[in-house]
Amino acid sequence: MSKVKKGVYGFLRGSFLTDESAFKNWRIIIFVVGLLLIMITSAHNADKKVIRISELNKKKRELRAEYVDTGTILMRMKMESNIREKAKKRGLQPLQSPPKKIKVTIKDK
Repeated sequence: MSKVKKGVYGFLRGSFLTDESAFKNWRIIIFVVGLLLIMITSAHNADKKVIRISELNKKKRELRAEYVDTGTILMRMKMESNIREKAKKRGLQPLQSPPKKIKVTIKDK
């Protein structure tokens, strides 16, 4: 066998993990695996945050629409014509004469 074939065959068998210098190889492998685990964890956390942000934006848009709808309903309820209709249903009518101003004076003793 050629030297290249022996090298590939030895790599596939895993002899680089069982040699005399395997301790150095194991340290590098464990370090790389640790870095990979950290990278995967941070990617998952970033994905979770992106999903949470999109959910909050959706909820914000819904609440904003509800706020605008409620404000519109309130403005309609406060309109004078609407109040007059409700007052007529209860038997109230607008004044025919304008209101009079009452002035209170206090006399000192």
